[in-house]
Amino acid sequence: MLVKDIMKQEVVTVSPLATIRDAMKLMKDHGVKSLVVEKQGPHDAYGIITYTTILRTIVAEEGDIDLINVYDVCTKPVISVSGELDCKHVAQLMVRQKFRRVVVLKDNELQGIITRNDIVRPILEIAEE
Repeated sequence: MLVKDIMKQEVVTVSPLATIRDAMKLMKDHGVKSLVVEKQGPHDAYGIITYTTILRTIVAEEGDIDLINVYDVCTKPVISVSGELDCKHVAQLMVRQKFRRVVVLKDNELQGIITRNDIVRPILEIAEE
């Protein structure tokens, strides 16, 4: 099974200049727990911002969600894989590095996102048969 066969192609993105409040609203509106942070140019890298990142920023650092921009707290560069990669290799990467999601790129352009659940779901479906 390849990454491209199970990845989500509809990825919610956010501008690096957006505020944390804007990012939280996007997450709520789309029912997602992470956003891919857009590149600022062709030679830039994508980033990622998650609920955990936002929670850490607000609580631990007592950050103001209206004053902090996404680029101040996002993880960048994001870990990425090719859609042509076998899912078992992505699963190994996720387990070893404790990642919950990775971005799928082709020629440094966003193609999708894959989460642990995306990898486990087909395995569970096979087990139920």
